[in-house]
Amino acid sequence: MPPESVHLTDPAALRALAHPTRIALLGELRSGGPSTVGRLAATLDEAPGSISYHLHRLVAIGLVAEEPSLARDGRERWWRAEHETTTVAPAQDRTDPERAAAGTALRREITRGWAATQQEYLDAEPALPPEWVAAATQSDWLLHLTAAELTELSAELEELGDRWRARSGRERPGTEQVVLLGSAFRRPRR
Repeated sequence: MPPESVHLTDPAALRALAHPTRIALLGELRSGGPSTVGRLAATLDEAPGSISYHLHRLVAIGLVAEEPSLARDGRERWWRAEHETTTVAPAQDRTDPERAAAGTALRREITRGWAATQQEYLDAEPALPPEWVAAATQSDWLLHLTAAELTELSAELEELGDRWRARSGRERPGTEQVVLLGSAFRRPRR
């Protein structure tokens, strides 16, 4: 199992990851486990050459590594994620304009991906078993909090996600992948 988390601070690494194909590749390797270029190309509907290029960019920033133990012969190459999660620190990024811009670009691309994932779910929902539709939730709350309270809420959301990730396991009977999206932020004034 890869180490739990990596914290990205290097502007070049943040910019390199801020590409939809790289974010999708990293997500697929984290959720599906090690894979070959061919399998990743089929899953992501991308050309193998494109997948290979983007994998090598992820290798260069330490997020992906080759997994030679899975190869059946000298031609087959397997790849794996180096970490379970990636974190960034927007407040710390603000001390360096280049890092702030790169971190914001990454978070914008991640947010686009979240929206696309939610749309994919809504498109697939009619074909899902009723118990899975009933078990899902989509909510939002408008709160009035201090910065300290928002910090507390954010920590609780992180703890909740970590607790459920620890309980999660693809080998358990009856499980399916479930996406838990969380976001709490000060609403910009209009």
